[in-house]
Amino acid sequence: MLSSIEKAISSILNQEQDGFWQGLLLAIAPADERFLKLKTMVAQDHPMPWDLMPEVRSVLVFFLKFKDILLHENKVGDLPAKSWGMAYESTNRLLVRLMEGVSRVMMEGGYKTVLTPPTHNFDRERLISLWSHKHLGYLAHLGTFGRNCQLITPLGCGGRLGSLLTNCLLPSTPAWNHGEMCLGKRGIECNRCIEACPPRALTEDGIKKQVCFQRLQENIRSAPTLKGLNPSTHVCGKCVVVCPAKAESLPEGLLYIRVAL
Repeated sequence: MLSSIEKAISSILNQEQDGFWQGLLLAIAPADERFLKLKTMVAQDHPMPWDLMPEVRSVLVFFLKFKDILLHENKVGDLPAKSWGMAYESTNRLLVRLMEGVSRVMMEGGYKTVLTPPTHNFDRERLISLWSHKHLGYLAHLGTFGRNCQLITPLGCGGRLGSLLTNCLLPSTPAWNHGEMCLGKRGIECNRCIEACPPRALTEDGIKKQVCFQRLQENIRSAPTLKGLNPSTHVCGKCVVVCPAKAESLPEGLLYIRVAL
C-alpha cells in the first residue's frame, strides 16, 4: 500500500505546472496515545485522531518543500513577495489534490480515509489550530520545533504541511533521535528568525500570537505585493525563509518524493 501511495503522490506532484515545490516528505504515525499530548501542546479541546475517525490506525503528515528560489525571493524587504502569496494559495490547492489522490488509492485498496483542511481551521479568539498539522508532524517524527515556532524538518521549514487519517495500519516513521533541528535550541548562536520578524512578534520566550496575526491581516489588506490575492491569504514567512536549519542527509524511514526537474 505504501508504494501505491508513493506513486500517487509522485504522479500528482509531477502534473503540477506552478513550479513552486522541490518535493514532499511523508511521515506516518500509528494512531496511539502519543496524540494525547496534543491536549497539552495545543489545547485541551484539540481533537484526537479517533474523534475524527473512530477506526483510525495511521496518521499521515505531508511536508511540501518550497524551492529555494521562492525562499530567496521572500527574504527581500519587510513585505511578503508576490510569489510567496501565490505559492501559499497554490499549495493549499495542491495539498487537497494530494490528499484526495492518496484517499482514492486507499479506497481502491479497501480502506477508508478522513481528509483534513490544510489551513484556516483555527480558533480566531485563541489563535490556536483546531487541527494542528505541525504538531501532528512533530508527533509523527517529521521534525522538531524552532524558535520561530515552526516545525523544522530535515529539509528545513520552508514549506507547508497537511495530514490525512486512515484505518490502514501503515509502516510508521522511526522515532526521532537526531536532536533539535533549530540551531538556537542546539546551543549554536542563531537569532535569525527573531531578528527577521517585521512586527517583533518573536522572542526567545516564544511568539506573541496576536501581534503575528495582526501583521498577517495587515499584509493582505495593504501590501501591494499581495494585491489581487484571496482575502484569506494570510502570509509573511520572514521567520521561515531565514532559517538555516536542515539535515545533511534524510533520516532513515522518512519518505521523500522529489519533483522531477
